[in-house]
Amino acid sequence: MSLLKRITGAVALAGVLLATPAMAQNKKVVLSQAFQSMLYLPLYVAINEGFFTAQGLDLTKETAGSPTVALSAVISGSAQFSIHGPEWTAIAASKGAPVGIIANVVNGAAVWIATAPDFKFTDVKSLKGQKVVVGTMPTTSTSLFLKLLKENGMDGKTDVEMIPVAIGSEPGPFLAKQADVAVMYEPGLDQVVAKGMKVVYGFPKSYGAYAFSSVTARNDVNPDLAQRVTNGMEMAMRFMKKDPAKTVTIAQKEFPTLDPAVIESAVKRMLADGVYPDSVDISAPSLKISMDTQIALGNLAAQPDYDKFVVKKYIEPALAMK
Repeated sequence: MSLLKRITGAVALAGVLLATPAMAQNKKVVLSQAFQSMLYLPLYVAINEGFFTAQGLDLTKETAGSPTVALSAVISGSAQFSIHGPEWTAIAASKGAPVGIIANVVNGAAVWIATAPDFKFTDVKSLKGQKVVVGTMPTTSTSLFLKLLKENGMDGKTDVEMIPVAIGSEPGPFLAKQADVAVMYEPGLDQVVAKGMKVVYGFPKSYGAYAFSSVTARNDVNPDLAQRVTNGMEMAMRFMKKDPAKTVTIAQKEFPTLDPAVIESAVKRMLADGVYPDSVDISAPSLKISMDTQIALGNLAAQPDYDKFVVKKYIEPALAMK
C-alpha cells in the first residue's frame, strides 16, 4: 500500500473515531404527545429542522392518544416530557403529582366556531336553540364553548343541542348538515371553510394570550435534558416566525393525507391569530386565563402557584440564547 493511501486511510479512521464520541453524546429522551396535532407544530419543526439534534438530543416522539395517558407517561417515568394542555398538569399537581410546565407550545385559545354559509350570526346569542357539533368532553374546545355560553347567559344543556363526536371528526356531521354550527380545531376548521362554511367566532382573538398547550416534566427531571428540550423548542418558534413558508412545508410533510391547501390555510391562520407563540415563555396572565376556564367548569379548584408551576429556570436561559 502506498504511503499516500495509508495516510488517507489513517485520516479517515481518525475521523470516524473522533465522530463516534460526539454521536454518543447525543442524549436519549422520550417525549409523549397527546395526539399528532397541528397544534403541536413547534415540536415537529424542532424535529424536522434538527434543533433537538443541535442541542445534543436523540429525541423519540411517542403518541399517547390522550392528554392523561401522555401525562401518566411522565409521572411514571416512561417518558421525560409530554405535550398537552397545561390544565391536565395543573390538575395532577393539585393532587400531589410532582409535575410542572417548562415550555410554551400553543399560546392562543385555538378554537373557532363555524356555521353554514346562510346561517345568520350576529352574536353568541344567535346560537340559542341551535344544534351544535362539538368534541366529546373532556376537551378544551367544548369547555371554552360552554364557558362562552355561560358568559352570555346561556346553558349548554338547555339552550343548545350539542352533538358530541370524537375530537377531529367534527367536519363529517357538520358537512352532512346534521347541524348548522360546529366548534372546531384546526385543520378541521379550514377543511369545512374549503367546502363553503364560514368562521363566525374566533377564541384566539377573543382571549388573546392563552396557555393552551405546553411541555410538562417531573420536578426531578434531569435539568440538563430539560434545558436542551426547552432550547430546541425556542429555536423552533424563532424559525416559525422567520420562515412561515418552510413551516407550512413541514406541516404538509407531517400530515400527508390532508389537502396541502387546507394545511397552508390552517397554519397561516394560526400564525396570524397568535396561536403559535413567539417564544417558550408562559406569562402569568396567559396561564391564569387558561386555568380560569377549568375553574369555571369545576375541573380545577384553584389557580396553581405560577412561580412553582412554571419552571422559569429553563425558560429564561432559552430566551437568552443568541
